[in-house]
Amino acid sequence: MTIRVVLVDDQELIRVGFRTILDAEPGIEVVGEADDGDTALELLTTLTADVVLVDVRMPRMHGVAATQRIRADDGPRVLILTTFDLDEYAYEALQAGASGFLLKDAPIADLVAAIKHVHHGNAVVAPSTTRRLLKHFTGGRPAGRGPRPAPRALDDLTAREREVLVLLARGLSNAEIAGELVVSEGTIKTHVGRILTKLGLRDRVQAVVLAYETGVISVGEG
Repeated sequence: MTIRVVLVDDQELIRVGFRTILDAEPGIEVVGEADDGDTALELLTTLTADVVLVDVRMPRMHGVAATQRIRADDGPRVLILTTFDLDEYAYEALQAGASGFLLKDAPIADLVAAIKHVHHGNAVVAPSTTRRLLKHFTGGRPAGRGPRPAPRALDDLTAREREVLVLLARGLSNAEIAGELVVSEGTIKTHVGRILTKLGLRDRVQAVVLAYETGVISVGEG
């Protein structure tokens, strides 16, 4: 199966570079390019894409707003690409519906792997950003206030599902969680699906955010 990718970046050289790299990868095809969020939204009405790589800082419509619009109608998954290793961009992009956040200077292998992970519904966050991003989830609350109240749906999770949620929030893949709990990867996939359904969440990214914001796991545990 070929993963159809759209590139959204206001710098033509960046788009050309990514197209050259990605078109050389088996199983990935760049099907379109746009230089800002507005153009990207128009483009996505004319073609089918699986993953959209979106820059954060662009004229007219920036990447976070574009992500929110793309994902609003259950559109293709979004992977944010930026040179700015800043917490607020990562947080805002994930809140807007992005499935991943990766710096532009990441190795080619990491970019390709990120596209594949996002296409399969997994979360991808740049390793250099993860720790500070998680602190941002919990560190911006007024003094004296703890995590936000946990939704009652958390009480519906079984002990095993809660255990899987904690490991998921630590950034482990299904295969890694399976190894940790000594069960099959298929079993973990089933648990993750049930967790998302019970909590009314869109994807693993939202599950990670919820786990940290409600205190299911703390930054120190990550």
